[in-house]
This record gives sequence, structure tokens and C-alpha cells, in this order.
Amino acid sequence: MIFRLDTRLALLAAFLTLCCVTACKDQSTNHANELTVAAASDLTPAFEELGREFEAAHKTKVVFVFGSTGLLTKQIENGAPMDLFAAANVSYIEQLEQKGLILPGTKAIYARGRITFWTPATSNIRLENIADLARPEVKRIAIANPDHAPYGLAARQALESAGVWDRVKPKLVYGDNIRQTLQYAETGNVDVAIVALSLSMQSKGRWTAIPEELHKPIDQALAVIKTTKNEQAARTFAAFLVGPQGRAIMQKYGFTLPQ
Repeated sequence: MIFRLDTRLALLAAFLTLCCVTACKDQSTNHANELTVAAASDLTPAFEELGREFEAAHKTKVVFVFGSTGLLTKQIENGAPMDLFAAANVSYIEQLEQKGLILPGTKAIYARGRITFWTPATSNIRLENIADLARPEVKRIAIANPDHAPYGLAARQALESAGVWDRVKPKLVYGDNIRQTLQYAETGNVDVAIVALSLSMQSKGRWTAIPEELHKPIDQALAVIKTTKNEQAARTFAAFLVGPQGRAIMQKYGFTLPQ
């Protein structure tokens, strides 16, 4: 069959248009099947498991961006493309809410965290309570930066309540987030670290829980970000987190759950 030139050009244009539409559709589908979740560092082990279970149940891939809650909050305020934010303290979600950066009605407390003091399994230092951090054999102590990390703020409050803040302050080394804080102790750069219970439970060191009454509650909250392109998937993930399967995973990693 012989086609005239203009017919061939028309067919070529139609073919290219079809390819473009198909490619755009594929990109849209891929984007719709991928969820970006900003999450506090203490959630790393629990959320990695949660993400696998969610993907298996809902066929939606979850990409986690872990970091300190304060720094993640700033990134979202500056327009970082996140779908959902799981913060380590409800105050940061409230901060975004006041600026109109979350979807109304999506703010929810999903867990309460705990802190511990942690030492390597090979350490000769034996600690029974938080006041022991003032002992002379404890040379360096790591906590997350209390200016932007809720677990670091809780550590400072606990040290103040125990009456040893002024004595241990010269020993302190600040981590950008709670996971980095633990790494300082794991690598021997400090003698002790005050870290999240969720990370301590997955480590190979020795740890002791710090009494909750020594610090304000670490109520952790989430919300769907207003600029999300995947609102339904974000809402589904939030519901999965506070549902039976998500709650079981969170409990497994040492989180107290809201009623």
C-alpha cells in the first residue's frame, strides 16, 4: 500500500501523540503508586517494617525520608515535596497547622516515645540511673540536639529533672538526630548516648529506660501535607499506621499507643 507524504506525516504525528500520552500516563501511574513520607529518625526500624507491610497490602511503594523532626519541619515549610509527615512531637505538626501547610482534619497522635541511656555491650561503664551520668568515668555523652530534635529535648529535661544538667553539660556531644546520636556511642566516640527506646531495642548494646516522669511526654503526631499529590494514599497510610496491623508493629518497637 502506498501512502502520500501528508498521510505518512499524519500517521507519524498520531503515533508520537500516542507515545506521549502513554508515557505521561505511565509517569502518572508510577507517581500515584509511590508515597513520600517524612519521618522522625526514631521511627526508622518500625517504619521500615511498616512500609513493607503497607506496600504488600496496598501495592503502593513508600519512600521514607528520615531525619530530625525540626529539620524536616523546616524542609516542609520550604516546599519539600512530602505527602505525609510523621513527627516525633505533636508541637511540630501544630506549627505546620498554624501556617496552613497540612490538610485539615488529618492531624493525629499515633504513638508516645520513650528515652533510654545506652552503652556499648563491650563498655566497662555500668549505669543504674540517669544521675550516674555525672560520674567521673563518664567522659562524653551524646544526645540529639534539643533545639530541633524532640528526643534531645526530652533528654535535656530528664537531666535537668535529675539535677545533673549543669554537671554533664560540658560532656555533651550533640547529634543532628537521634539515630546519629546512637551511632556516636556505637562507634566509641562517646561513652553513653541518650536515645529512643525504639532504636535501643534493635541495637546490640546495653540500655536502661529513663522514667517518663522526668520529662514531658513525647507525643508523636502525623498529618497529610497540603501540597500532596497523593492525598488518598497518604490518608490510607495514616489509617494503616493507627490500625491493628500498624499498632502491632509500633508496639513491637517499644512505642506506647494512644487509646
